Amino acid sequence: MPLLEVTQTRHISASIRLTDATAMQVDQYAAFIHASADDVVEQALAYVFSKDRDFQEFLRTPEAQRSTPTLRVRRAPASDAVEPPSKTAPSTSIAGGTKA
Repeated sequence: MPLLEVTQTRHISASIRLTDATAMQVDQYAAFIHASADDVVEQALAYVFSKDRDFQEFLRTPEAQRSTPTLRVRRAPASDAVEPPSKTAPSTSIAGGTKA
């Protein structure tokens, strides 16, 4: 039995817009925790989603299933569907997009 279990995570690229101040703080927080800006955004959103009780209740409603997607997702070729986890230095890229 192996000592380590590596889980492949499927990542997508999406473009978001942030204010200059928020983008700067994402980069600063990434430097503070020695992670990438993508990791900061991913973990911050996961934290908020998990802690918001009203949102968790909303997810159990039919209305949540009918929500219209507004996130601008860029589809990758099938060969790029699974990316290995990345622990790169902080970058200026935010969730796969650029700061606007």
